[in-house]
Amino acid sequence: MISLSRCSFLNNVGVSGSRSPLTYKQRRQPPTLVRVIASSPDRDNGSVMTETTLKEPRENAATVLQADSKTTVSAEMLDVYEGDAATEEHLVTPWTVSVASGYSLLRDPHHNKGLAFTEKERDAHYLCGLLPPQVTPQELQVKKLMHMLRQYQVPLQKYMAMMDFQETNERLFYKLLIDNVEELLPVVYTPTVGEACQKYGSIFLRPRGLFISLKEKGKIHEVLRNWPEKNIQVIVVTDGERILGLGDLGCQGMGIPIGKLSLYTALGGVRPSACLPVTIDVGTNNEQLLNDEFYIGLRQRRATGQEYAELLHEFMTAVKRNYGEKVLIQFEDFANHNAFDLLEKYGPTHLVFNDDIQGTASVALAGLVAALKLVGGTLADHRFLFLGAGEAGTGIAELIALEISKQTNMPLEEARKKIWLVDSKGLIVKSREDSLQHFKKPWAHDHKPINELVDAVNGIKPTVLIGTSGVGRTFTKEVVEAMAALNKKPIIFSLSNPTSQSECTAEEAYTWSKGRAIFASGSPFDPVTHDGKVFVPGQANNAYIFPGFGLGLIMSGTIRVHDDMLLAASEALAEQVTQENFDKGLIYPPFNNIRKISAQIAARVAAKAYELGLATCLPQPKDLVKHAESCMYNPNYRSYR
Repeated sequence: MISLSRCSFLNNVGVSGSRSPLTYKQRRQPPTLVRVIASSPDRDNGSVMTETTLKEPRENAATVLQADSKTTVSAEMLDVYEGDAATEEHLVTPWTVSVASGYSLLRDPHHNKGLAFTEKERDAHYLCGLLPPQVTPQELQVKKLMHMLRQYQVPLQKYMAMMDFQETNERLFYKLLIDNVEELLPVVYTPTVGEACQKYGSIFLRPRGLFISLKEKGKIHEVLRNWPEKNIQVIVVTDGERILGLGDLGCQGMGIPIGKLSLYTALGGVRPSACLPVTIDVGTNNEQLLNDEFYIGLRQRRATGQEYAELLHEFMTAVKRNYGEKVLIQFEDFANHNAFDLLEKYGPTHLVFNDDIQGTASVALAGLVAALKLVGGTLADHRFLFLGAGEAGTGIAELIALEISKQTNMPLEEARKKIWLVDSKGLIVKSREDSLQHFKKPWAHDHKPINELVDAVNGIKPTVLIGTSGVGRTFTKEVVEAMAALNKKPIIFSLSNPTSQSECTAEEAYTWSKGRAIFASGSPFDPVTHDGKVFVPGQANNAYIFPGFGLGLIMSGTIRVHDDMLLAASEALAEQVTQENFDKGLIYPPFNNIRKISAQIAARVAAKAYELGLATCLPQPKDLVKHAESCMYNPNYRSYR
């Protein structure tokens, strides 16, 4: 038996078996939904929250009590005015009683439609009087919000406004983002998300995602079960140690998983409820944050070694235990020394993907394949020089080598010899091999040491220059002019994010090369006019790849990621560049077609998964492109009964 004494208003709906002297029609109240959240011992000796639901029907029906027979409410409930019988020092049980009505519906981001509720819906769901009388269709809501966003002059203000939209009306947020993706992508992701992460403690209002810290060690399985959604398909996780090119931002790196998963939904069509952003908080070595009164994370130096490895292993084990074999775990913005180790350790046992290593590589390779149509030849005909030998640099280099090997049947070791890397100590050469980190050693070739990038350009004579250093303005005028002197059409990719960390700007690349460079960047740049000609710079944004790549894995039920899937995604993206795009100097397609592009990528990735025997959703659909499109989340409003 469930006792709800001290909640006198509940007795009016017959909870204890007695009936109110007033009939339903006399009271004429909205339907009352009472959720009693109770604690009971369960779930591996932990505490489980169970719900008891009381519903009052509209017309002369008896009150229905829906309760889990195994749940017993044994503690005394607080009254509706907080528990005024207790003092601040007295421990109380945090009972929660909520009454669902039209008012609460307007505050449910999953179902709220704002002024788009029809008159029939307003009457049926007790919204009359809670909204102005005008009924506004979703398209007009989008127009209004875009007008409002364009009034803001500061990008961070636009970012905060977009997060508010996401918190209040989920479908409208995604409709807004999908319909205006080229304009809003820089707002919800790079470059604005970098500033948002730097100031996350100051702008933090409502939690999104899971924050798993060292304090949760030993109980991560239970922490994951605190998340309200159970059918999770994609997790984006970071430890905040290397956020974009901004360094260690600790717990405030949560902006990255949130932003990435917004794009999984908007660009790749993965359901919002299937997405889980996670930050692993092991501390930070950023002294400024440790001394910041608004910092929201652990105030300690970063845990390393065994303590770090044990926490990550517990997390990976708990994820598979909670969500199964086919949940995609995307590692995001881990420092080099952890990123490679995590990918190597969990690649054979989990469905894992590192966007910094593999996603960046795939989108960069797609741009290079497309650029060949402008400069001619094959990948094997070109020579590549990288500034930056971390996750992105070595990841791109390896995928280029794999594609060269695939196209020419050349041994992988030979293909790697066409690729040279420069790190903070100069050109990576054989004489440095003993002091190199393991992921740099495959790129140590025979050559005399070179310290300066411009000297490396003149010595190696590359046709392609790629920047992944995270250090701004390192492609100097001398470097770009040297590339232009060596090549009729030098390919220059300045991929570091955010914009302030880009190795050079689009204007610098076009001006210093006298308009001959084929340029792409990680963050967006405006079109450039040089000698009367307009150049539209390409953006080698990972958002071209990871949403469609993830959708392909999900819809095929893939259990492991294979390098051939990354190559398939690159080829699919490169094929989406039209002659019209090439005529404008573009080597990536416009983002306004991104959902169709993502469907093509998803289909190609899924096809490769089926070919490799890694897909579990059988039988294979006949038309994978149509199947991908049919799987995509639709942000249009639903009609309510």
